[in-house]
Amino acid sequence: MAAKVALVALVVAASTLPAQAPKDGRALLERMRAAYVGKWFKTVTFTQQTIRTRNGVTDTTTWYEALLTPDRLRIDIGDPKNGNGVIYTADSLYVVREGVVTRSLANGNPFLPFVAGVYAQPIDTTLRQIAPYKFDLTRLRSDTWEHRPVYVVGSSAPGDTTSPQLWVDKERLVLVRMIAAFNPAQPAEVEDVWLMDYRPLSGGWLAVKVDIKRGGEIIQREVYSDWRGHVDLPPHFFVAAKWSGGALMRPGRG
Repeated sequence: MAAKVALVALVVAASTLPAQAPKDGRALLERMRAAYVGKWFKTVTFTQQTIRTRNGVTDTTTWYEALLTPDRLRIDIGDPKNGNGVIYTADSLYVVREGVVTRSLANGNPFLPFVAGVYAQPIDTTLRQIAPYKFDLTRLRSDTWEHRPVYVVGSSAPGDTTSPQLWVDKERLVLVRMIAAFNPAQPAEVEDVWLMDYRPLSGGWLAVKVDIKRGGEIIQREVYSDWRGHVDLPPHFFVAAKWSGGALMRPGRG
């Protein structure tokens, strides 16, 4: 009996030990995927209040957004019935005006690999998608962010705020901060993104407040509301050439 009690105590003690740190950024991404693969939400819709500040002028608009895991984001800008918005993939952007695609760019959404893709797609796909942002995956250290322990990928020094880097909550394994130059045409424009106020949603997590900073100043703040997971959306909803049905994302629909 004593031996059994000792064995149980040993198992309980082992289960409470902190997880061993991953050896590098790739191993961390693999850990993120393993924690949620098959569990993460398939779709999410939410209303976003978007507050932008440029040259001292602040503009506030409402966006209606829909995310399809692993790599599609649709944004209806303003009233969806007007047919204005964009569709992002991890490496492309399609601009729609009055329901018609007016241009496309090889400039994807840098958040998609981290807020959806990493949890559902092969790790090599995620690595390919994030390669343009030049995160040094060989560098990994521990730190604290908003009173929670985090892993930092891409930076070895606590005072470094310019190297491309990812900050990942150790317990939840979600991205809480990202520093990078997101526009290939302007590599000197480094942005510091804070993903805050995470809420559990349909097997995953959603940050419902996001600040995008440049030079220490907030240039865009996003505040989400009316978020819903596993929303039933038709396949063509995320095809720019078949733009229609933005009202499907409006809160309060049947």
